[in-house]
Amino acid sequence: MSAHSSSGPEAQMVQAEHPLPADLFLDLERSGPVPMYYQVASRLEKAITEGTLPAGARLENEVALGLRLGLSRPTIRRAIQELVDKGLLVRRRGVGTQVVHGRVTRNVELSSLYEDLESSGQTPETRILDCAVVPADAHAAAILDIAPGSATLHLRRLRLADGVPIAILENTLPTEFSDLAEGDLAGHGLYQLLRARGVTMRVANQRIGAREATAEEAALLGIRRGSAVLTMSRTVFDNSGRAVEFGQHCYRPDRYSFEVTLVNR
Repeated sequence: MSAHSSSGPEAQMVQAEHPLPADLFLDLERSGPVPMYYQVASRLEKAITEGTLPAGARLENEVALGLRLGLSRPTIRRAIQELVDKGLLVRRRGVGTQVVHGRVTRNVELSSLYEDLESSGQTPETRILDCAVVPADAHAAAILDIAPGSATLHLRRLRLADGVPIAILENTLPTEFSDLAEGDLAGHGLYQLLRARGVTMRVANQRIGAREATAEEAALLGIRRGSAVLTMSRTVFDNSGRAVEFGQHCYRPDRYSFEVTLVNR
């Protein structure tokens, strides 16, 4: 697939096909037990995660790659589909197959998504969907250990990574944080802002699950209605044991995953 020259802005954004390193497929085991599509996918994934194939790079087409490797087009297509399913590649009409940033793999620890994105080299962006002082309902009051009807700050934000929506974040905080500015929330992570106010977040209770996306969530996240989303609810406590934040979030599973280290006792 060749790139066509044009003076239009869209054409200028389309990158030329990125040549794959000559030694990337030298060790393919053509008579071994491991399927060829899996071997090709594994080597492409390694090139992406190590930065040999950078974000935005456009792969040569399936026919050309198959001819170069002496493999069938269905084998190449299945290998590429493996990485599309992992969120490492994307197929774009009129452009071809491009490398995108992979899904965010988040260790289950007391950090914010904003910080996790920054540390992984991605650019976080926040769109404020709601920022209002509201009375605490019975559920929020019980979690935050405050009287029902007490004033709380309710936040709802769409978090993007490199322009791609990956999560809807909903948080409830006690009234002393009701003066958090929308501008600060759009440009910083919530935990960064809490730390700047002297809050020491010590421990959290967290639950991870999955469910179907609502129509609104699907539209915001750019997924099909009824698709599955990962969910996380978290209550954060400061060093005095007081609850300072309650969050209920949902994530695109093709762009996000949780990682847990298990230790035998």
